[in-house]
Amino acid sequence: MKRTTLFLFIQLLILNAVSAQYINKATPIWGKQIPGDGERKEVVWRENQRDGEHFTEVTNPTLEAFLPEPSKSNGKAVVVCPGGGYFILAYEKEGQEVAQWLSSLGYNAYVLAYRIPNDRQGALQDVQRAIRLVRSKGATEVGVIGFSAGASLSCRACTRWNEPAYEATPKDNVDTLSCRPDFGILIYPAYLDEGENHTLTPELTVTKDTPPLFVFGTEDDVQYSGPSSLTIADAMQRAGAPIELHYLTRGGHGYGMRYGAGLIWPALAEEWLKGLK
Repeated sequence: MKRTTLFLFIQLLILNAVSAQYINKATPIWGKQIPGDGERKEVVWRENQRDGEHFTEVTNPTLEAFLPEPSKSNGKAVVVCPGGGYFILAYEKEGQEVAQWLSSLGYNAYVLAYRIPNDRQGALQDVQRAIRLVRSKGATEVGVIGFSAGASLSCRACTRWNEPAYEATPKDNVDTLSCRPDFGILIYPAYLDEGENHTLTPELTVTKDTPPLFVFGTEDDVQYSGPSSLTIADAMQRAGAPIELHYLTRGGHGYGMRYGAGLIWPALAEEWLKGLK
């Protein structure tokens, strides 16, 4: 066997092992029918990259749970939405690692593998369903946290909760529950300034009833979180909705919790969470 062929064969074995391990821990969020259902694949693939494992395609959305010890649980839950431009999911760096941190704080954390690539409507349906599912498990509060495109999705969940993204399944009690998050955490958010002249993205409706938001962005992230962070903060302030904005000069984009600004925001978010009523 040639070296190149052997290398590809080993890679395939690793990917199959990783996918099998993931599937054993994750739970599909939909029943027999997925809204707008196309081809559903049993295995959600992910490939290796410098910043950790990531998904390149999701057709069967799932939740992966990271639960604290019962004695340390505060009874609250958070749905974690990894980023990736709605084309991939930075599942390890912006999903599992974040869920582990939240679990250490006493939260029941659930990483959402929402539909990609390029399925924003499907992703909105997935996050609304995920919030309802987590609420059905008895959480006293359910929040969302997202990164980049995942922060866009989290913001959409917080501002479009009164617009059902899918038709409720008959006799499914989960779909009778509220999909309104109790709070949202947006880390280097993207796509929130898609209105004219970087105004608020038209699909987002911010009112005084919008859940409290924690927003963290940096000025040098010109393409994404720079303008988006300021735009959503301005909209929240104008509507009289609770907002805490942290806006650093430097930090860039995509740092997760690993380096640079990623070492700063978790402590700030933890303090903010403690102050929520």
